[in-house]
Amino acid sequence: MDGLLPQEIEPPTPEMERLTSRMVLSILPQLMAYLADIRALVDAELQPALQPVSPVKPYPLGRCEEITRAAMAILGRRLREPAHPVEHALASFLRQGGRIRTIWGALRGTYFQNAFQIGSLYADVANDTVVITKPKVEILPVRECGLVPIRDIAHFIEIAGTYWGGEIYPNLVIPDLAPLFPMISRVPHQSVRPQMGCDYMIDLFRRDQFRGPEAFLASAPPPPPEVVEELRSLCPETIRHVTPDSGRDLAVAACRRARDIRADNAWRDRLVLDLLSIKRL
Repeated sequence: MDGLLPQEIEPPTPEMERLTSRMVLSILPQLMAYLADIRALVDAELQPALQPVSPVKPYPLGRCEEITRAAMAILGRRLREPAHPVEHALASFLRQGGRIRTIWGALRGTYFQNAFQIGSLYADVANDTVVITKPKVEILPVRECGLVPIRDIAHFIEIAGTYWGGEIYPNLVIPDLAPLFPMISRVPHQSVRPQMGCDYMIDLFRRDQFRGPEAFLASAPPPPPEVVEELRSLCPETIRHVTPDSGRDLAVAACRRARDIRADNAWRDRLVLDLLSIKRL
């Protein structure tokens, strides 16, 4: 797994810094207003459709992923046939080697966040999804934004505890899924579920040849009985149900087997489909 992981922040090169300065910073006020207009469209679509993350988290709290994804879909469509001056500028930026992509990571050591990277800029169109009184859009230089890639399972658990108030356990319940989904989370107001299903974490584990998941599964304290039973109740019969005692050996063996077979994209996709078969994910 060479190169950047999906949604990994990209350290800007000097060439990208210069291109961004010349073609994007020169329209920064217009870009801020343009992204705010896109956010308004996203809110009109998503707010009626999405249930609150929890009783204490009304929209947009906790919805950075959905908002960012929807905003990128709108921007992507428009840049294929630019009409607005900002769209013409960004389309020209792309033609000259600029890059616009979504990124994800730990923001300022406190929470998970999705955003855009526009060349050497961090552009957050969901800036109010943790603190609702913040401006909806924020643009900063990438080097100053405070977003960093998740390093490993321990880093993920640290942020999950701070941001979600979550408890993370090893996935000893569905060992077949453990190489890609080695964690089980219990978060207030949510169902117990396997973690983490984003492409970044999946490819992080694959790049590491599943050694990080293997070590975590081999040594972390098991989930309590009520967590095991809740997750079992959500799983279809097609997913193996085991006790945590036997599940530890099976989960570790699954990581070693995945490493031995050099698990490919088709294997990854099968595990993701199994994950999606779990109720209330």
